[in-house]
This record gives sequence, structure tokens and C-alpha cells, in this order.
Amino acid sequence: MTLAADTRTNAFPNLVTELVRVLRSRSRRPAAEPVSTGDALVRAMCHDMRSPLAALESMLDRLDDDSGRPELLELARAQTQHLSSMLRTADATGGAAERRGTRRLVDALHASVAASGLPSHQLSVQLGEDAADVAVADARVQRILTNLLENAHRHGEGRRVQLRVDRRAGWVDLAVTQSGVPADSVLSHLNRVTPPVDLEGLGLWSVQRQTRELGGRLAWSQALDGAFTLIVRLPDR
Repeated sequence: MTLAADTRTNAFPNLVTELVRVLRSRSRRPAAEPVSTGDALVRAMCHDMRSPLAALESMLDRLDDDSGRPELLELARAQTQHLSSMLRTADATGGAAERRGTRRLVDALHASVAASGLPSHQLSVQLGEDAADVAVADARVQRILTNLLENAHRHGEGRRVQLRVDRRAGWVDLAVTQSGVPADSVLSHLNRVTPPVDLEGLGLWSVQRQTRELGGRLAWSQALDGAFTLIVRLPDR
């Protein structure tokens, strides 16, 4: 639209047409903004913490009246462990404070294991040649590792986890293997475009998002015995 007076005889019809076009364009709803990781995390925590907190409140009320119910204590303990797991997922998904400088990949790995809550007897780690000394300069690498291990701990029902780290041809592979993993469910979470409304799959969604942000890629395989392996391949710059 030209910013000048139109002195032609058909100026009024043209002006009406242009006015209608402008009004229609302004009346259209703006495209929805993508959900940020922080917003997704808050939404998921609010959704998932309602049930276990309500269960704990109910059990505590009943324990005040009856101290001879060991099953209530076990249920309360299970709910507490579930809440702790959700908080670990939230912490890994939301991200820790950024670190300045670089550190070795093996140090980031140790920190991730500690943050995941995965018992040491349940995890075996194999480091390929020179993999331990890869320089890590981005906090998202530790978040990815923490999410992978916490997810295996939360949903693995005590099954052993194997983490293998290899360095080859300009890439670093982080491969997590565990038996009994529902491959279809994992792949569904990894292929999500938007974050889930609850914490179910939020860690995996965060892994695929952060991997892509780092210029990496995801792969997977399943052995004949059913063991599922998820591989995060990150560029070694």
C-alpha cells in the first residue's frame, strides 16, 4: 500500500478493499509460540506431582490414627522415591547452572551418574580409547547423560544398565543399553515435536532436543535378546 493520496476516481473502492484486507489480516490469530523447555517443565511438574502428593497426605493422615500398618509405610516410601525421581528428571531437563571453561567427559559422566540416582551396582561403564579425555564445554552434554541414566533408573525396574562411550571420526557416541525397554514407546517420545504434558517422556524429549541443538543425531538398535540401545552421537569439535 502506497503512502500517498490517490486522486483517481476509483480511490474510494480501492480504499475499502484495502481496509477490509487489513482488518482481516489483523483478526487472524497469531501462530502459537513453541513451548520452551522451562514452560514444559513447570507444566509437567504441576501435572505429575498432584497424585503422589495427594497420596502422601492421605497416608500421613491414616498413620496418625493407625501405626500398625506397614503397607502404608511401604506405599509412602514408594511415593517418596517417585517424587525424588521426578525431581531428578526435572533438574536434568531444566538444566543446571552453566559452567565456564572445559572439563573432561569422564568428569561429566561421574557427575551425571551421581545426579541420576542410579545405583553403582546397577550400572556398568565402558570408555573407548581416548573417550574419557574428550573436552566438554557445554552443560547440555551432562544434562543428556543425566536424563538417559535417570530414565533408565526410573523405568528400568532394577534392570542393569550399560553405558558405552566411544570416540571416532569426529564424533562421540553415548550408548545406553537396557533390557525390557518398550522400543515403540521410547521412539514415540523421541519423535515428539512438542513436549509432553507430564513427566512421562519429558526426559527423552529433552534429550532429542538438546542433541539437535548441539548438532548431534540419535540412533537406536535392538539385539536378538531384546536389549534396547539408544545412541546419542555428538560432534567432537
